Amino acid sequence: MVQKVAVIGAGVSGLTSIKACLDEGLEPTCFESSHDIGGLWRFKEKPEPGRANIYQAVVINSSKETMSFSDFPPPAEFPNNMHHSQVLLYIRLYAQAFHLLKHIHFETSVVSVRQTSDFVATGRWEVETKRTDGQRETHVFDAVMVCTGHYTQPHLPLSDFPGIDSFEGKYFHSWDYRNAEGLQGKRVVVIGIGNCGGDIAVDASRVAEQVYLSTRRGAWVVGRVGLGGIPVDLIGNSRMDVMIKKVFPLWISRMVEKQLDKTLDHRLYGLKPKHGFFGQIPVVNDDLPGRIISGRVQVKPNVKEFCGSSVIFVDGSIIDKVDVVVFATGYNYSFPFLPPALQAKSSYRLRLYKHVFSPALAQPTLAVVGFIHALGAVSPLAEMQARWATRVFKGLSTLPSEETMMKEIEKDSVAMHQKFVCSERNPLQVEYIPYLDSLAEQVGARPNVLWLFLKDPKLALQVLLGPFTPYQYRLTGPNQWAGARQAILTQWERVFQPFRTRVVPEPETRRSSGRSVIVVLSGVALLGCLCYNKQSLCSFFTPLAYFRSPQ
Repeated sequence: MVQKVAVIGAGVSGLTSIKACLDEGLEPTCFESSHDIGGLWRFKEKPEPGRANIYQAVVINSSKETMSFSDFPPPAEFPNNMHHSQVLLYIRLYAQAFHLLKHIHFETSVVSVRQTSDFVATGRWEVETKRTDGQRETHVFDAVMVCTGHYTQPHLPLSDFPGIDSFEGKYFHSWDYRNAEGLQGKRVVVIGIGNCGGDIAVDASRVAEQVYLSTRRGAWVVGRVGLGGIPVDLIGNSRMDVMIKKVFPLWISRMVEKQLDKTLDHRLYGLKPKHGFFGQIPVVNDDLPGRIISGRVQVKPNVKEFCGSSVIFVDGSIIDKVDVVVFATGYNYSFPFLPPALQAKSSYRLRLYKHVFSPALAQPTLAVVGFIHALGAVSPLAEMQARWATRVFKGLSTLPSEETMMKEIEKDSVAMHQKFVCSERNPLQVEYIPYLDSLAEQVGARPNVLWLFLKDPKLALQVLLGPFTPYQYRLTGPNQWAGARQAILTQWERVFQPFRTRVVPEPETRRSSGRSVIVVLSGVALLGCLCYNKQSLCSFFTPLAYFRSPQ
């Protein structure tokens, strides 16, 4: 019977895995190679090899309500899109609230994870660790949760760029970037237009003489600020939207692209990709269009080669006297401490059932948590994976046969490549709410919206029409949270609270008619749902949120 669980890594995935173990009555022991929690979100003044790093200006792309842990709403006064320092503070508050720190062994790396000789019967693992002082130990655990992330090994494809060895300037990977110090008056080329490349191009352009942003495929660019100033990921992000998108996928994609082009003509700006909006995670950047229109950033095609201090692009254009090249070219992923058999791949992705369990294991006692991509925050995904994994460990949720899991993995891989742009650097992507629901179904925590309409219509409207927030997965099932209903009904208050640094009085007529307007808007929203009009849905959220905010 599973009781003792090793958790590798104390970032977001590791911390929520510790809590999931505690919720199920298991005994977690977490091994963290650094001296502190936070993983990716702990800023380091100097890069630490083997660990994820972020730059000084990083602001989270997901708003606080959508990236929250399902039973721990962020403080109302926190900004909606937090600076990395505030994300780390929220993580610390979470760890303190649920007493997670006492389960963590800091400055302890995991060297290897091996099956015990009686694994087929017991499912146990030998975990060898090494402390910073060199001391090694071997521990035996009933189960293992791998939570090490995938932003630790920079991918620097120098062989793809002829002449880089003789480049007269300086070049480095975005992993090494901290801030724009030292780039004053320089000519900078950033290669890669993911979120990291876009951020660095903008940051460097504030001091550099000129920044050039090179991209092979282009990207859809989205700002964090949506209609009426509401965080963009709270608009058009609901269960109803998922239903509409499932019925009219191409129409919805084209409509979103059309709306984006109204603000920023992607073709005119040289950004337009070949893939549709939902084919790849977009670049979330409020400042990039402004830097392009002011000429501080120039968008260029892919780099063909380097020659001395010159950069030659595939369209034949040449930039001379380049001082610095930043490779925002992604990361390689691997789990060197795991047996090779557990690192087998299906296409680009690891061969894992629902991206968590390996079908090759005789006993399902090893889970990978947080190795996932979606158009949404990673923390709710990791949390749900951890909740499901611990239920499987305890035998409360069972996995299909190896043959069935393998068939589903292959089927998922084919479907994923049809829907999304995947590569070695972006090996997997899932549809956010459907994936969460599929795991919640296994846990027994998926909300029954029809039943909610009979039992609690006010709550049901919020769950159906959104915005979609993780608290929905604590309304029912194992480890449900008594505060989940209130967290959902008050989420708009937490959204609006940080804006109230200067309160502008409302007109009397507007204040007095607020409640009646809510009723009217609710009717309009439902009518919009019936008509499958996404614009009606989007326009619904902003005014409704305004009138629901406390006076």
